[in-house]
Amino acid sequence: MERQTTIVLATGNKGKIAEIQDLLVDFPVSIKYLNDFGPIPPVVEDGDTFEENAYKKASQVARVIGLPALADDSGLCVTALGGLPGVRSARYGGKGLDDMERSARLLKAMAGKNDWTAFFECVISIAVPTGQALTYEARCEGLITQTPAGDNGFGYDPIFYYPPLQKTFAQLNRKEKSRISHRGKAFSELRLEFDKVLAWIRMHMPEEEKFTCKEGDDD
Repeated sequence: MERQTTIVLATGNKGKIAEIQDLLVDFPVSIKYLNDFGPIPPVVEDGDTFEENAYKKASQVARVIGLPALADDSGLCVTALGGLPGVRSARYGGKGLDDMERSARLLKAMAGKNDWTAFFECVISIAVPTGQALTYEARCEGLITQTPAGDNGFGYDPIFYYPPLQKTFAQLNRKEKSRISHRGKAFSELRLEFDKVLAWIRMHMPEEEKFTCKEGDDD
């Protein structure tokens, strides 16, 4: 039986967890989640790039838990808005907004714009407790729609239109989306090198300390 490697998903986003589970289903890994380990200090995502935030999340979780951790940072970049919401996609428009409200806020900002091109970008970071990390990244080009469509997915999926399939991300089923999305493409790159990734993880994981009890010890 192939040896399994435990990897912690450093996210509490249920939509991301479901997608990542599907993408890793055939891999020889045992997936753990943040809530498997009790309270963990929150990660402040204050990086200027997706790569900085992904690494910060993965490395902090790996260091705290003592296991390899996988995190992704992804977001929507809209040309007419100068790349916004970008790394602040999950916080666009202020605190307390849900996905529908953020999408509505973005569509309001697009009023009067002529260029509706946009792309989703994803950066995956796999880190070990000692701080080293591997990075994978990909993007998916599309358009912002003027009217939300579809009930699947999460985040900005209802307003992100993918021309080759003539559907928004929210109109795609999970299998379709995983094949063409920014996250799906990044994980496909990871899949192609997964044997090397596993070897890298095992090479960089700190060895467990072993203690020998001596006869006559009173403690």
